[in-house]
Amino acid sequence: MAALGSAPTVMWFRRDLRLRDHPALHAAAKKGPVTALFVLDDVLLERDKGPRTAMLFRTLRALDEDLRSHGGRLTVRRGKPQTVVPQVATEIGASEVHISVDFAPYGKRRDERVEKALGEVGSGVPLVRTGSPYAMSPGFVTKQDGEPFKVFSPFYREWMRRGWHTPSSSNPSRMTWHPVDGLDIPEDPAITADLPDAGEAAALAMWRAFRAEWVARYSRDRNRPDLDRTSHMSVHLHFGTIHPRTMLADLGKGGEAYRRQICWRDFYAQVLHFWPESAYGYFQPQMQRMRFETGKTADERFEAWKDGRTGYPIVDAGMRQLLAIGWMHNRLRMIAASFLVKDLHIEWTLGAQHFMDYLIDGDLANNQHGWQWVAGTGTDPAPFFRIFNPVLQGRKFDPDGDYVRRYLPELASVPGSAVHEPWTLDDPPDAYPKPIVDHDTERKESLARYQEVRGD
Repeated sequence: MAALGSAPTVMWFRRDLRLRDHPALHAAAKKGPVTALFVLDDVLLERDKGPRTAMLFRTLRALDEDLRSHGGRLTVRRGKPQTVVPQVATEIGASEVHISVDFAPYGKRRDERVEKALGEVGSGVPLVRTGSPYAMSPGFVTKQDGEPFKVFSPFYREWMRRGWHTPSSSNPSRMTWHPVDGLDIPEDPAITADLPDAGEAAALAMWRAFRAEWVARYSRDRNRPDLDRTSHMSVHLHFGTIHPRTMLADLGKGGEAYRRQICWRDFYAQVLHFWPESAYGYFQPQMQRMRFETGKTADERFEAWKDGRTGYPIVDAGMRQLLAIGWMHNRLRMIAASFLVKDLHIEWTLGAQHFMDYLIDGDLANNQHGWQWVAGTGTDPAPFFRIFNPVLQGRKFDPDGDYVRRYLPELASVPGSAVHEPWTLDDPPDAYPKPIVDHDTERKESLARYQEVRGD
């Protein structure tokens, strides 16, 4: 693909760990032989409890194997990106360094530092930005006056009206590679979570299977954790082993319910782009006045929530699924978040951090704004009065109790939907705790606290 005798380029991989439908890689390969680089950045590696790092390392191994099958190799270096990337560029005499755009607050600051450092190398090496991890990059879909959307529905209508590009034609078999030495990919950290297969081939296989079997029924079954008919593609989107544009092209005009979920991902990325302070702060600042519980009892209840010992089976099953596989069904994420904030009155930021510690698909924009949506502090103000009843949620979305029994062996002998209220049985299982709070009482308390802040 590259012109004969042209200088090599660096393709700095980050959240785009694939070789196909990759605009930045395609741009790099057109300029010269490509050095595929990944930088082990301690700032990012320290942000989870192990499962996401293990998934990253497995994904890197899959990418390296794919590169080797096409005559290349993944060069892995460790250190500060603003030091490592210029070093590699100097080492190979690179004409350019190529990246997919990172819109997250840390990613933007990091790339600015790298760009500045590259400008000081020789006569300067440009940092070329092409594409992003999103169907439509943050800032592209705005109101007619250029202002960003704060509500999803009008964003979705404009997102659909504008449309998205077709998949990139990047073809690794036609590319020329310029491999250089690097570190071995580290061994996985010690974890107990059972992780899915990693890499681009696994992502494409999972997507094909879901599209063939379940996408047509997604709107009907997506809220049923007992059926396990969601796509599980969030982890592959997080690591960029598939591009959302590939998925949208395969959906065509069908799959409306699933397409909306891809749009939610773009929407939250845009919210974080325009309001970066919302990563860890309140999108609605007035909600910071909300009263939350602290102290010994609150700490004990928070630990019970994290361990899946609240006494509410649907909540506990979700939290144990998180620990077991590093992932949680989206309906359960909402139920568990609602319980923490509105039944236990513990600040949403603590729950959001716990999810980010263990989720293998832990995406800052999706996670933080999903929590703010549930907590009533985010872009949509309505959910503040939506307080999920954990018993009713369990009966509705796990009607036979199969999901709960899958993750709570203490309740394996409880039949049918009775598993959602084990404390009402004549002989409740001794190994399972009683509810740590009364939902009806805490619901009223939560509404009163919201009224203090909102006044409506």
